[in-house]
Amino acid sequence: MNRATPKPNVSNNNDASRGVGHELPYWSGYLDRLGEQVKKTASTNIWSGESVRVPATEASELKPAPQHRIRNPRGDRRMSAEQRRALMQTDVPAVSLPAWSAYLAKLGQQLKPGVAKAAKARGTVPTYGIKRPIGDRRTGPRQRRSQSSSESIANTRLDKGRWRYFVPRLLGRLVVNLRRVADPLEKIAYAHISLGLWGYYFAAKLALFGLGTITFHPMENLLFAALLLLPVSSRLLYRLRAIFATLLALALLYYDSWLPDIRRLITQASQLSDFSWAYVVELSGRFFSWQTTGLLLALSIAYWIVSRRIRVGVFIVLGMLMLWGWQNAARLSADKAILNVDLDMNKVLQDFFLKEAQRSILFVTPQTDAVPFDVIFIHVCSLSWDDVRAVGLEDHPLWQRFDILMKKFNSAASYSGPAAIHFMRAKCGQTEHGVMYTTVADKCYLMNSLQLSGFEPNLVLNHDGKFDDFLGQLKKHGRLNAPPMSLEGLEVAQHAFDRSPVYDDFSVLDRWLQTRQTSASSRVAMYYNTVSMHDGNHVSGADASSDTLVNYKNRLNKFLDETDRFLQKLETSGRRAVVVMVPEHGAAIRGDKRQIAGLREIPTPSISLVPVGIKMVGGGVQREGDALTIDQPTSYLAISHIIERTLEQSPFANGRFRSADYVQNYPHTRFVSQNETVTVAESQGQYYLSRGASQWDAYTEFNTLESGR
Repeated sequence: MNRATPKPNVSNNNDASRGVGHELPYWSGYLDRLGEQVKKTASTNIWSGESVRVPATEASELKPAPQHRIRNPRGDRRMSAEQRRALMQTDVPAVSLPAWSAYLAKLGQQLKPGVAKAAKARGTVPTYGIKRPIGDRRTGPRQRRSQSSSESIANTRLDKGRWRYFVPRLLGRLVVNLRRVADPLEKIAYAHISLGLWGYYFAAKLALFGLGTITFHPMENLLFAALLLLPVSSRLLYRLRAIFATLLALALLYYDSWLPDIRRLITQASQLSDFSWAYVVELSGRFFSWQTTGLLLALSIAYWIVSRRIRVGVFIVLGMLMLWGWQNAARLSADKAILNVDLDMNKVLQDFFLKEAQRSILFVTPQTDAVPFDVIFIHVCSLSWDDVRAVGLEDHPLWQRFDILMKKFNSAASYSGPAAIHFMRAKCGQTEHGVMYTTVADKCYLMNSLQLSGFEPNLVLNHDGKFDDFLGQLKKHGRLNAPPMSLEGLEVAQHAFDRSPVYDDFSVLDRWLQTRQTSASSRVAMYYNTVSMHDGNHVSGADASSDTLVNYKNRLNKFLDETDRFLQKLETSGRRAVVVMVPEHGAAIRGDKRQIAGLREIPTPSISLVPVGIKMVGGGVQREGDALTIDQPTSYLAISHIIERTLEQSPFANGRFRSADYVQNYPHTRFVSQNETVTVAESQGQYYLSRGASQWDAYTEFNTLESGR
């Protein structure tokens, strides 16, 4: 370091700097290496505690460099905090760089503008500086990583005179913007093209479809899957799509199920609000099946295992595509047959209602000297032949007590209101559900015609009649204007699904009989409506079950016993009466694949084929021969026919009668049952279903059940 250094010619520095315009001198590398050696030597001497001084005589013409103390860099972890504090407190001799170091520093400052200007002219080196170097602690790691080359190029200031660089820099900015859009796609999992957990949703639906629990619409489900496969780069859009997809999935599941049409559910919302909370919970529980739950649980485990190794979503989409193709092929091959069925069933339905509109029964007025008797109608809610078989009460003694028993009587409805209107208009043929709530001819009303024939109408209920405005429908659409009998003080046997009291059947009938004994009327036509068998009723007592389907057998057995007991008391009382027991509809105790137990939205034969019994009782009347069983399809016209025959030929006139005399030429009625949106009809021994349109499907579930009975 004590070498003699040539005296620099300071006066020529400006000329030298001007001569460096476009390229550095050949000795610039030597100066650079020499400066690095001086720096390293000075730093080494500082660490060793030695000072570096150059004799002033060797650089007397240069001003010495300022004395300074070099501190440990902030980011250097090779010294502890204690070592740095000790170094600062130690009297370290000042360090003086060689005399010619000032020349090197000044020469470097003069070279820098010239080099930068030349580089800018050639376009080889950008004229910007890094604002935030890596060692600057004011920047975080993420900000330093974002200083990519493409972004730096995009941030370069555009020189107005250099149009040839406009396109590359514009492309650079485009690359930056594309990276900003693409980064979430690389970092966020929700942007991957995959069904994810939604694959299990489709797999579960396909499994339920295989079991026949639900139907499946491949095209709608494929469109839903396509929506889920669309990549989303925004977290907000992803969350919004997740919410929308959840709602759409529930709606699609409802659409694929056998549940009632959503419009029907909306129209019945006011009635559903009257249900008790216990009944709502019970209905919800009927959708639960241990077998189905076990299957879905096993499927979820298998899906979780398999999805970790293969892309299950691909096979699910392929499966839906294959199902869609298979259904289309089957539909194309069966189009002709389906068209024939549609045409045939539409014609069958049209001819049926045209024929029914022309049929009616006229009542005659009994002779003044004819033996008077009463007519008692017992209208039972929720009782069908299928319910009787389901609980094993088809051999109850009451069935043997009837003189006439109809085994294929069609109530034509699955709800109480329409069934009551059908019954009150039993003198005319069956009407369509759409025109049921319109006025018909006076000759069609059963109770009104009996009143014209000399019978005083009586109305008795074992409930308040408020649900669905049952009393109002009887008066408005059934022309039954008699006031209901008071139930005050009678025994409350049950509580209905809407928490209203349901009174004991025998207590109600016995009160009417006592009232009838004191009545001066010679003839009475009494209509009794009971809801003791209605779904959702809860029996009080220690033996009561919270499940109304479980206690249905006990309730039905009690009702049949009390009806039999009433017939016996009526016979011993001396009152002559023709008793007609006709249910409104069934309770759907067993259900089927298309609707759960207790649901009566589809008026299947299991619901609307009800047991109808007729008994001549009182006055010592005796039946000649055996009881008569009718196995042909009948409906309300058959009841009116038998009543008309009893008015024309009283069974109590001679004290003896033959059941066959009252069913001669009785009207047969094809099975057609309807509600607001569904029609079930029979043709050539097969049952067909139509959901408010002209397309018909074979009700294969019931046909299979019926063939096995």
